[in-house]
Amino acid sequence: MSLVSSVKRFYKTNYPPTVEKSSNPLRFGVLGAANIAPNAIVKPMRCHEDAVLVAVAARDKGRADAFAQKWGIPRTYGGSSAYQELLNDAGIDAVYIPLPNGLHYEWTMKALAAGKHVLCEKPISNNEEEVRKMFAYAAEKSLVLLESWQPHFHPALHRVKAILDEGSLGKIVKMSAEFGISRMFLPEDDIRYDFSLGGGMLMDMGPYPINCLRFLASSNPTVESAESINLSDTIDRRVEAHLTFPGAVTATVITDGALDSWGPLKLFPHFIAFHAKVECEHGSVEVSNYIIASMWHSIKVSPKGGKVRVEKAYEPPAGTGKGEDWWSAYRYTLEAFVDKVRGREPHVWRTAEDSIDEMHVIDAIYTKCGLPLRQTSNYQPS
Repeated sequence: MSLVSSVKRFYKTNYPPTVEKSSNPLRFGVLGAANIAPNAIVKPMRCHEDAVLVAVAARDKGRADAFAQKWGIPRTYGGSSAYQELLNDAGIDAVYIPLPNGLHYEWTMKALAAGKHVLCEKPISNNEEEVRKMFAYAAEKSLVLLESWQPHFHPALHRVKAILDEGSLGKIVKMSAEFGISRMFLPEDDIRYDFSLGGGMLMDMGPYPINCLRFLASSNPTVESAESINLSDTIDRRVEAHLTFPGAVTATVITDGALDSWGPLKLFPHFIAFHAKVECEHGSVEVSNYIIASMWHSIKVSPKGGKVRVEKAYEPPAGTGKGEDWWSAYRYTLEAFVDKVRGREPHVWRTAEDSIDEMHVIDAIYTKCGLPLRQTSNYQPS
């Protein structure tokens, strides 16, 4: 039965049902026909009754047209002015921005200037200075700005936090989290390694383990030390950072874009690592695959001297929020974003302060590694 349920959940996540839309749904545009966009916004929107995707823009008109045709999007914009043309479209209420990190600041600010609400991929910008300006401008314009670190919205991570907050395991004493992938997935010319675009593995992967631990600890850490393996004098491929949270809680964060193989003579590739562990006075909690928990995850609770149990959390507890067991974390994110724009209180939200604090930690880790912060954009809002 478990295998059957998993297959059904996987299918509905990737092929969600199309629901009837409300009479006046929130109209979205996408800046960039990025590979992440189908899972992050197109599919989730199909099963949201109050949101519809009406336009996509790409520098390459052919790419925009192909994306629109594949996903049934009615309007396209292409060429060097495509992004701004989409923002000028009065028939769009909100935009999703999956552009390279180094473009997030400029196009978020331009979208806000055009009166659009913004859902922006993580990391929301290149450094703390930029993030502060972005949220200040969103507040000034009375618009919604949300950084889409999607595990924050999935019930799995909230279940882990509930276990810790319940208190039977005692106080947290030590934590660790990692996110790594095999080197075969990222050639050295990948845009994630382009400094001018806000590249680096800490930028690409770091928001996952860092925010995971910050969320579970309900506090912000001090970065004690950090070491990196670099591709250049600006770009990190692997980072290991050692943090201290309030209460003398120690923590380790690892991001790795080139996981070592394992086994005899290291013959077996290590494809991915996405694991977090919280050690407490009276036991521990481990969560595997907190990153794409909607596909599969495992929450292992190990009380000292007690029986080990394994839990799953694919939907919110009854009465605590809307959701289905097949909803992706992106679908939960979209639900929260639309609720916020509509003036409803989301069951889960990510604040401006959380995004600012996250980038503060990333900046501090880069500094400890002896690497420069990602470049501040030259764009100046008018």
